[in-house]
Amino acid sequence: MNRATFLRLALASAAGAVLGAPMRAALAAPADYDFWFTRLRYDSGNWDVDQRMPANVLTSLIDYTGLRVDPVERVVALADEAMLQAPFCYLAGHKLVEFSPAERRNFERYVRNGGFVFVDDCNHDIDGLFAKSFERQMAAIFGDRALHRLPNNHALYSSFFSFPDGPPATGFELNGWGDDLVHDYLRGIEVGGRLGVLYSNKDYGCEWDYDWRNKRFLAVDNTRFAVNIVMYALTA
Repeated sequence: MNRATFLRLALASAAGAVLGAPMRAALAAPADYDFWFTRLRYDSGNWDVDQRMPANVLTSLIDYTGLRVDPVERVVALADEAMLQAPFCYLAGHKLVEFSPAERRNFERYVRNGGFVFVDDCNHDIDGLFAKSFERQMAAIFGDRALHRLPNNHALYSSFFSFPDGPPATGFELNGWGDDLVHDYLRGIEVGGRLGVLYSNKDYGCEWDYDWRNKRFLAVDNTRFAVNIVMYALTA
């Protein structure tokens, strides 16, 4: 059973119990798709960065895979239990991250029940505010040692395309996780042997936020790693 099927089965009864009939009908619509891109809106910080990135990633998924892809980005509040139905969530920013009780509850419930969140530090601050505040949230929810370095032979790097050297570099890495270093690895949180949170300081959002019309001029499509992330999220 892949992660998307697991989520739909595990969370359907919970969602039906807490959501009214109109919302249940709205959540049923994605059944026509294997994948839809969900961006999480949170009350603190700035969640709406790299606005063209989702469209570019979705285009690559259509180009490279056989997935039935919803071509429209979905923006869902982290505090809204509708996010529990998503097969994949994206959370980004470069300012403070401080979850409300409802946001923290949904984040934990989603990850522990088999969900996948890709978190990208846009990395435009000089003091690592996003990184430090997000890491505090993860430590409070999952424990001080839950967030750990991923080895370069992790299944993530071979889930579709092959990245034998680990995460590809970007042109936007400024100060690491607030430590003035450029890291050659990603970090994550595993639950039940599966990666539930993938955490990047490499600013992939900016790397993938380019004019899709010029994509054909790239020597190597830099959204290929995004395809790996999504395929891992759906199949691991």
